[in-house]
Amino acid sequence: MSKNILVVGASSGIGKVVAEQLIAAGHEVYTASRRDESPEGAHHINLDITSDFSEIDGLPEELHGVVYCPGTINLKPFQRLSQEDFQHDFEVNVLGATKILQAALKPLKKGKNGSVVLFSTVAVQSGMTFHASVAMAKGAIEGLTRSLAAEWVASNIRVNAIAPSLTDTPLAAQLLSTPERKEASDKRHPLGRVGTSEEIASMATYLLSDQASWITGQIFHLDGGMSVVRG
Repeated sequence: MSKNILVVGASSGIGKVVAEQLIAAGHEVYTASRRDESPEGAHHINLDITSDFSEIDGLPEELHGVVYCPGTINLKPFQRLSQEDFQHDFEVNVLGATKILQAALKPLKKGKNGSVVLFSTVAVQSGMTFHASVAMAKGAIEGLTRSLAAEWVASNIRVNAIAPSLTDTPLAAQLLSTPERKEASDKRHPLGRVGTSEEIASMATYLLSDQASWITGQIFHLDGGMSVVRG
């Protein structure tokens, strides 16, 4: 069955691949971002998630899924993080998600059996140097995931999150910018490599599908074993 799914942040990286996979599967995909670089076949909505909004013009009356992909990688020693750094990371990762979900709730309820997919990070569970700001923000996403899963279960809306480790995306380009950096990042993962956008996106599309209809309130660690495996 074709579904109406909103993908926020589909201009590049994981969000773009999620949108591509959903379109290929025959779904109607609505993308929201500041620039229109969405895959062919998507219905683009121009939206700045840091702006003040309570409605999203251009959404269908019924939504069956929402994926919120925007994120930040702001890695600094704690003492070098400014209040503006903390505020920016929280605004993009958390407040943007809350505004999107509040605006999308009515069509999600009409769609019935909806699914929401959010994104955390391995750094919430596994303490990592220089990750204080982003781990704080993504930790809030994990709390939001569980809280909304409880609150929205009466409306048959499932809410889950994916917590990846380093993934080869434009956002992480600087961390993988040389062969030496790429090799070092690969070696940090028990499975011997960083993740791909396609791998993370495939989990998101699964969580949106009817095959995942008994899953809610979960944080899925797609991290090459980093969070649990010790060599």
